Parts: sequence; structure tokens; C-alpha cells
Amino acid sequence: MNHPEQDPAVLLLRLAAPLQSWGGASENNRRETRPEPTKSGVVGLLAAAAGRRRGEEITDLAGLRLAVRADQPGSLLRDYHTLSEPGGEPLLSAQVNAKGLQKRTSPAKPTHITNRYYLQDAVFVAALQGPHPLVEALAHAVRHPAFPLALGRRSCAPVGPLLLNTVTGDQAADLEQVLRNTPWQAGDHVRTRHGAATVNLAATIEDPAGDHTAADVPLTFAFRRSGTPARTTRTVRHTWLTVPTGLPDPDPSTGSKPTGRKATGHDPFALLGW
Repeated sequence: MNHPEQDPAVLLLRLAAPLQSWGGASENNRRETRPEPTKSGVVGLLAAAAGRRRGEEITDLAGLRLAVRADQPGSLLRDYHTLSEPGGEPLLSAQVNAKGLQKRTSPAKPTHITNRYYLQDAVFVAALQGPHPLVEALAHAVRHPAFPLALGRRSCAPVGPLLLNTVTGDQAADLEQVLRNTPWQAGDHVRTRHGAATVNLAATIEDPAGDHTAADVPLTFAFRRSGTPARTTRTVRHTWLTVPTGLPDPDPSTGSKPTGRKATGHDPFALLGW
């Protein structure tokens, strides 16, 4: 006799925001972003939704199998900053004197430069496969998060509901097929330019038989003396998926493309006589 609670289920999330940042190994004054959500970032989001604090157990979350589809890859944004003391004094260093006060940089460093990288205008679909009870609990947590949720960094708040759906039963057994069946989630401004019933999207799927390694599996979110998080690796494969767009195919008799939305009658070039 089959027990549904023992069957796998899939949690589907739509990760969309004006800015996202999924950090890799970079740190200090240069913080890069991966071109797609990392497992540590997605697990951190789920841990926050479930109300887990730093140092609490995350083995069950890290054990979820992750697949990510790039519905709207976005573009890279560099956020450049300089930091200086108002009075022109050298910046403080990480060293302290005998009284426990921070020393000034030596040789003197009057300006500190930082670079932060983000993905702008990106949309991803993340599919996480795991035990049915855990997936259902996480779906409830995403709908009612214990802590504010962010896409990689605290400043990157998501746009719109994160939870797309949960898939159960036989359909949840094939993680790649779940992504194939999930409609395209790109923004309207992207969808209206496509004009076809299907679209090919890049995806990264966690797979023991994969041929790439990703060092983004979190072991803990507790602070470490080195200041870097504890991570291990997983095996992934990169592929392309044909996904339904929800748009009709172009009419071959006219050669026209459907727009996907009704015309508004607004013509911004009319005032220029174009």
C-alpha cells in the first residue's frame, strides 16, 4: 500500500525582483553574483520562511534536490561605492590597540572602494524536490514567512507571490518534467516580444550523473571565525527545456505575431507625427 506522505513532492517558486544577487565565493570589497540562484541562497530563503535562526539545523533543507530555470536571465548591474572619513582622516582598520580601539590604516588609506554586483530584471523558477510532508510545510511557510524573505541579499525583496505551486503524485517524480510543464514566468514586456506557443529556456538540474560541480550547498548559516560560510559541493547538469508560453502560434497566413495582451490605443510616437 502506498503512503502519499512517503512520496516525493515538488515545491515551485517564482524568483522575481528588480534586483537579485546570488553570491559565490567572493567576499570583502567585491561581491559578485552568480547568473542564477544558488542552492545556499534558496535554502536560506526557505530557512527564513520557516523561522529557523542561524545555527539551527538545515540538513533537511539542504537535502532537497534543486532545479533552476532561467525564464528571464536579466542583465548584470555593478553598484560602485567609495567610503571616506568626513574629516579626511585615514580609514579605520580591523586591528585594535591595547585599549581595544580600532587603529587607523597604515599605510594610510583615505578611501575604500567597494563593488557589488546584481542581476536586474531577472525571473527564475526554482523547483525543489523532497519528502511530501516537508514540501507541504515549506509551501505554507513561504505563504506565511516567519522572517522577511529576500533573493540573495536583504536589500533584494521579491516581487509578487513566491509560491507558484506544489506538485505531488507521479508527476513529482521527474523534476525535469515538472519544469517542462510549468508555464513561462517571464514578465509581460518580454512575453509580448516572443509571440510563439513555446520557448527554449536554460536550466540547471541537480543530478548525481551530472558533469558539473557547484560548491553552493550550505552546511550551516552560523557565523564562522573566518567569516565565510560552510559549504560543500553538489553535481549538476545544464540543459535546455522547451516550455509552453501560454501564447498562440503566429498566424501563418498573415505572418503576424500575437502580442499576448490587448492593445491599449496608446501611441507614444503620435505626438512626434511618426
